[in-house]
Amino acid sequence: MEDILRPIYQERASQTNTLGIVIMEKRDKKSPITDTFDTILLIIVKEAEKPIFIKHYTYEDKKAAMHIVTEARLREWLLLGSNRKVVDWLLNGRAVFDRNEFIDQLRQELKDFPFYGRKIKMGIEYAKLIRRYMDGKSFFESKHFLDAYNHVVHSLHHLARLAVIENGFHPEVTVWNQVRQIEPEIYKLYEELVNSEESLEKRLELLFLASEFLIHSRMEVGSSHLVSIMEEKDSWSFQELHLHEELSYYSVDLAVMIEFLLDKGKINTQPVETKGKGIFHRHYYV
Repeated sequence: MEDILRPIYQERASQTNTLGIVIMEKRDKKSPITDTFDTILLIIVKEAEKPIFIKHYTYEDKKAAMHIVTEARLREWLLLGSNRKVVDWLLNGRAVFDRNEFIDQLRQELKDFPFYGRKIKMGIEYAKLIRRYMDGKSFFESKHFLDAYNHVVHSLHHLARLAVIENGFHPEVTVWNQVRQIEPEIYKLYEELVNSEESLEKRLELLFLASEFLIHSRMEVGSSHLVSIMEEKDSWSFQELHLHEELSYYSVDLAVMIEFLLDKGKINTQPVETKGKGIFHRHYYV
């Protein structure tokens, strides 16, 4: 298939806007890495009208997908962990074009996984974990057990990703395989939720107790990024926090995380007078 694609990627390689090109071949029939395609052609460019452009090709009984991605969008994916397959493509694919060692440097960054990059990712995962845990608990207390189960599965997934990142690794598509080796305690919780013969209500009850402990035990590392930003000023309005470039990645989970940390005494509130009698702005500080 690469012979068929070569004229396509050679044309792209000749353009000064192209930073690097990686080819990823399907490993086996069951692998989800290439989205069922035989070959993925990942082309990274400096800039483009659209941050993502995808084309599908077919040749005889083979099929391929070309992904043209801007460097900015690629780095956003790597930061947020919102497209984990790309990490696999970059680390395990074959670079067929590499302008000024761009791909080599990117791979080195991924392998080094600098601590500050980990702090942001851990904060985002922790915020998602809290959101799923609290929503799940609310459904559980209302006896909506299937909805609670759905949220608990997602909360455990975020807990698993948080543990992998904390240990200095990028979460892969097969994150539970990583967790089984890195944090067997979390893996065991997931197994008990899925495989236990207890009633669903009993399984959820035990999981919420265990999850509460694990969430609390990871509060320092999970909130480190948010706290470090809040320490830059004496106090913040929620809007100021929400508009902060790095905290904007927390999206709708930021408010829930702040309330959780307030409840745990990790951050504090400060009333600020408004023009209305007896009404105060609610500011936050550490």
